[in-house]
Amino acid sequence: MQRRELLRFAAAAPLAGAAARLIAAPAAEGAKLLVVFLRGAYDSTSLLVPTSSDFYYASRPGIAIGRPGASGGALPLDADWGLHPALAQSVMPLFQQKQAAFIAFAGTDDLTRSHFETQDGIELGQALDRRRDYRSGFLNRLAGVLGAGPLADVSPMAFTDQLPISLRGDARAANMALAGNARPTLDARQSQLIASMYRDTPLAQTVAEGFQVRDEVRRAMQAEMDAASRNAMTAKGFELVARRMAALMRERYDLGFVDVGGWDTHVGQGAATGYLANRFEELGRGLAAFAQEMEPENWRQTVVVVISEFGRTFRENGNKGTDHGHGTVYWVLGGGLSAQAGGRVVGEQQALTATTLFQNRDYPVLNEYRAVLGGLFQRMYGLSPAQVAKVFDGVTPKDLKLV
Repeated sequence: MQRRELLRFAAAAPLAGAAARLIAAPAAEGAKLLVVFLRGAYDSTSLLVPTSSDFYYASRPGIAIGRPGASGGALPLDADWGLHPALAQSVMPLFQQKQAAFIAFAGTDDLTRSHFETQDGIELGQALDRRRDYRSGFLNRLAGVLGAGPLADVSPMAFTDQLPISLRGDARAANMALAGNARPTLDARQSQLIASMYRDTPLAQTVAEGFQVRDEVRRAMQAEMDAASRNAMTAKGFELVARRMAALMRERYDLGFVDVGGWDTHVGQGAATGYLANRFEELGRGLAAFAQEMEPENWRQTVVVVISEFGRTFRENGNKGTDHGHGTVYWVLGGGLSAQAGGRVVGEQQALTATTLFQNRDYPVLNEYRAVLGGLFQRMYGLSPAQVAKVFDGVTPKDLKLV
């Protein structure tokens, strides 16, 4: 019997008992979900630029993205927001086709600003006022709900070298890394050439000491970035991995997870160009490749959610970078986004001024991630309130009408 016929047969058959009616989910045939976790807390204020805020430009004299129309300026999305120009050839076309949306002021209420604590908390998806159970991640619980009855046959897959916390649990889940890490290295040759130019001059010692201090700082910052990334691949290798993921999800897997590291930009993050711009360009190219490789029929039933553990400080720091923050911006992509969401910045928002920042430093969280994802899952899979509670206990879903 073909799967479509089996689904029709199962839909006509009564479920056994009240418990089954509460757990088994009428998942839409062919629906696919990919979660992309940007480990290291990316600077969402450089991605989704508050172009109507004079306070933004005053707060970031060295790293602000220019207003639309300026050289290297943001790509206009609406009257208040612009998109980083590095995404002009990748995510912007999806936004214009109403296949991409952004959720501003998103995130978790966790206030530790610790990479590890917050990454774990998000992947677990459990209430903050309860003891953590590391045996149960939110994507595994979703897989359990979807696969509990005869209406769904869900196959979860993590495209990582180890099974992530989000897919730990009772439901069977596979994992397989599709690429190795590609960490950037320092160019020692250029440093040596510059130092040789000043050899036997009064500046020789100053130049040598300067390079030594720079190398020490970079080593320290690289160690923190590597730790924050938890061995996730960098964005540089993401496009090829994205195409491989699409081929696997197109044919076999319904729930996917991948993490991308390298987003902890305390020093020299750049503006329209530079380190962060390069990461955005590489990530965007990968996401566009994933959409293309899924092919139109599958892409219409696919949702990609891009998340990070938290945002970064609204003001730039003294090293032309940003520090650990709070609220962030989630990306939602897919060929079947709703007319209410596709091509829009969605969710609760507020003006950005000195008085509206959280603790006078960060984006506030106005769209709590468990509520937002609960609302998305409710729409994607037709989950009941009891089924959503199996995934995110104690949450009232927030329906942003994403699909």
